[in-house]
Amino acid sequence: MSDTAQYRLELRGVTKAFPGVLANDQVSFSVKPGEIHALLGENGAGKSTLVKMIYGIMQPDAGDIVWDDNAVHVANPKAARKMGVGMVFQHFSLFEAMTVLENIALGMDSSLSHSELETKIRDVLHLYGLTLDPHRIVSTLSVGERQRIEIVRALLLDPKLLIMDEPTSVLTPQEVAQLFNTLRKLSARGCSILYISHKLHEIQALCDNATILRGGKVVGECDPKQETSTSMAEMMIGGNLKQISKGAERTFGDAKFTVSSLTVPGEGDFGVALDDISFTVRAGEIFGIAGVAGNGQNELLLALGGEVKTERGDAITLDGKPLGSLGTTLRRYFGLCAVPEERNGHGAVPEFSLADNAILTARNRQGMVNWGIINSRSATGYTEGVIKQFSVKATGPAATAGSLSGGNLQKFIMGREIMQNPEVLIVSQPTWGVDAGAAAAIHQALVDLAENGSAIIVISQDLDELLAISDELAVINEGRLSKTLKVGEASIDEIGLMMGGVHGDPFATAETTEALHAH
Repeated sequence: MSDTAQYRLELRGVTKAFPGVLANDQVSFSVKPGEIHALLGENGAGKSTLVKMIYGIMQPDAGDIVWDDNAVHVANPKAARKMGVGMVFQHFSLFEAMTVLENIALGMDSSLSHSELETKIRDVLHLYGLTLDPHRIVSTLSVGERQRIEIVRALLLDPKLLIMDEPTSVLTPQEVAQLFNTLRKLSARGCSILYISHKLHEIQALCDNATILRGGKVVGECDPKQETSTSMAEMMIGGNLKQISKGAERTFGDAKFTVSSLTVPGEGDFGVALDDISFTVRAGEIFGIAGVAGNGQNELLLALGGEVKTERGDAITLDGKPLGSLGTTLRRYFGLCAVPEERNGHGAVPEFSLADNAILTARNRQGMVNWGIINSRSATGYTEGVIKQFSVKATGPAATAGSLSGGNLQKFIMGREIMQNPEVLIVSQPTWGVDAGAAAAIHQALVDLAENGSAIIVISQDLDELLAISDELAVINEGRLSKTLKVGEASIDEIGLMMGGVHGDPFATAETTEALHAH
């Protein structure tokens, strides 16, 4: 690519407002040809709105988008692609029952025959050293391979700028390394990359420059290689980041929560069956379960929380009491609380007030019901306590759950369960969608709860999160649980290979085996 322009992309005073929110306020920054440029900020800082304007999904209210030294109007995504902008979204838009080739063909603006398109795909794969079979059905692919389809789709345009939105949130460490390899090759060929991620150590490893947004404004620029993860997080939140303080000599009590040979059939066509899962969590211990999305995490949460009962009552025990054949209400009565991954509709009823949502799960442990009559004063008081202690931005206990932002609803649901002081707490994705400051507060609340003697199980796709707060962890893959590893003794590579399916088992995929030899 011949590059005469000083900047590939320049934003000058770009502003975008929605009712009641100034999403972007006079945002200006520039990206050079071949530069890997990070866009950093907490949830709601305005990153997604900004890239949607660059990609033509939205239009700015004021300011200019300048491309190769010319001010441009990006009317729609097709115009953006024609200009040379490719985008890989956080949530993939793929048809599971179709092949890789068919999915890519659907996303193309030009009409090519399948044989011409396949030749072009194979050329791109070869050029960037990517492995992907164009004739595989999408439903048989790992998350990393699915992401590769989106990347190949974007690369077929020979883009001058590639936008990546949270590209590694569901990848194994080995898949992340492979993605970075591809992005560095792209950069070397002159393609600029705009990279959005909350994983700051990845920004340090990959990016040349970073623009930091807070509350819709640019608050700083930095060279990530000269910064620490903490210093960048503090620029994002505009204050000091609380470090998690764990008691140095943590002691654990007796086995509190035991799961033995838990086997549950998968629901429907795409459900994952749980196969012979066993683990034990002691009082005061945090047990982490890592894994790439879609390997049985949701099924495990439903079985542990009581939404799905087991045939054997003793498959799940709390302080020796068999819970397996009991439903959610009785499990909660015995002291088991759970937070599902899906907040809206599963963790909370969007149309209900926060106080009513508190009654749904806390009524017995918090004495909100007497002789079948709801004590609304007690429910309101408890809800006010949760809002205050977990810094939930809401108008009060009467606010509906649906009126809260995703991050604030997550803080409310986590607080609602933690403040019940459960004997056992099972949480899926505890900090999904919350920013660095709120994530640190949630992590500390979990650590404090454990130190008071609760047994805690954290199911998360974020390996850094699990390594920071867990005492022991295991990996779930295709509905099976690996051996238990002590945090501190487990290597990232070993965990990553287990996430990809290598458990010393014969069904290791070719890719993870290659990764194994690479180390």
